[in-house]
Amino acid sequence: MEMDQLINRINELSRKSKAEGLSEQEIAERDRLRQQYLTIFKRNFRQELDRIEVVDQAPTKH
Repeated sequence: MEMDQLINRINELSRKSKAEGLSEQEIAERDRLRQQYLTIFKRNFRQELDRIEVVDQAPTKH
């Protein structure tokens, strides 16, 4: 599942939860999707951090 689809479904379940409540299956789906979202988010964040290159140069005098 794509990240946008994942977020949309999580939001759908959240709205339904507030409006009318969720079935046991929907609660399990919501929890599984949230965990999947966090896993993807952490992986993407780690990839971004790995791309950062620190350059430490001495300050130049003017």
